Amino acid sequence: MGVKKHILVIPGDGIGAEVTTWGKAVLEQIASEFGHEFTFDEALMGHVAIEATGSPLPDETLDKAKASDAILFGAVGHAKYDNDPSAKVRPEQGLLKIRKELGLYANLRPILLFDELLDASSLKPEILRGTDILFFRELTGDVYFGEKKRNEDRTWASDLMNYHRYEVERIARKAYEAARVRNKKVCSVDKANVLETSRLWREVVQEIAAEYPDVETEHMFIDNAAMQLVKNPRKFDVVLTANLFGDILTDEASQIAGSMGMLASASVGDGTGFFEPIHGSAHDIAGQNKANPLASILSAALMLEIGFGLKEEAKRVTDAVDHVLKQGFRTGDIANASTPADKVLGSDAMGQKVLHFLRSK
Repeated sequence: MGVKKHILVIPGDGIGAEVTTWGKAVLEQIASEFGHEFTFDEALMGHVAIEATGSPLPDETLDKAKASDAILFGAVGHAKYDNDPSAKVRPEQGLLKIRKELGLYANLRPILLFDELLDASSLKPEILRGTDILFFRELTGDVYFGEKKRNEDRTWASDLMNYHRYEVERIARKAYEAARVRNKKVCSVDKANVLETSRLWREVVQEIAAEYPDVETEHMFIDNAAMQLVKNPRKFDVVLTANLFGDILTDEASQIAGSMGMLASASVGDGTGFFEPIHGSAHDIAGQNKANPLASILSAALMLEIGFGLKEEAKRVTDAVDHVLKQGFRTGDIANASTPADKVLGSDAMGQKVLHFLRSK
């Protein structure tokens, strides 16, 4: 029996439109193959939305988001804002607001290594082989949402870091539920030797851990976790951490996989899920057919699995990506000096290779 889902595509800025094109195309192909009915709509967010409406998250986009079953997102950001820290309206505000409005409190980032890309990482293959980590990063609390202050002569600044008990409880439960169907290990990362928010975090995680006696729990300080991630990434299974620490650790972990262009993510709560590559808008290569679409395609796979509970369909997509990599095809970001020139593909050619595999089976 096929499922019926309505998906909102938000391309965003820079390379967002180039990569979401292929995430959407893969979803359409999967729907056709498995007898599902996926309908699509599109909306603005980020710099393109500011240019068109004055707002990084127009009301129309938010209304469409709330009416959808899932969102496939590209990226937001533009260099003009990076170089102007005083700008009051910024593309990233749209992303923070939509997460808050949709109640997206958990960011899931799988770090799954494809053997064919072991040499794309700056780490030794023998350290990496077999790495399979699922990060749970809390998304609605922490220093990103705390009160921000600057004194009158602008010589002092403050960002308030805070957490509520319920915020820690709900993401911890999601992490433990996931660990139960993986390798039954959770590593909770904090800085409880220094920060009061981390002490609350650790207390709450310990309480939740007691409800899951079949899952092994380890607590680790953020500085040690950052070191262990490159020293022995295979020791981790599910990593549970706060917003700021998760932001940093998952970007570090992207180098384990060889490229940000390979990493998908899901932001989920209790309703509409938000699925996106972790790479940015990359305006330096936008419009040049150079962007790696595989992270958007893998984000579509996450949508199928986590958003819609379609595990078989999700595996079809990851198998297609694996097949294309096994054939030696690469985009520029994951190619190296030994990659034959005829195997280095642009965005569209790489997207077509994945679709061709899906259609040929």
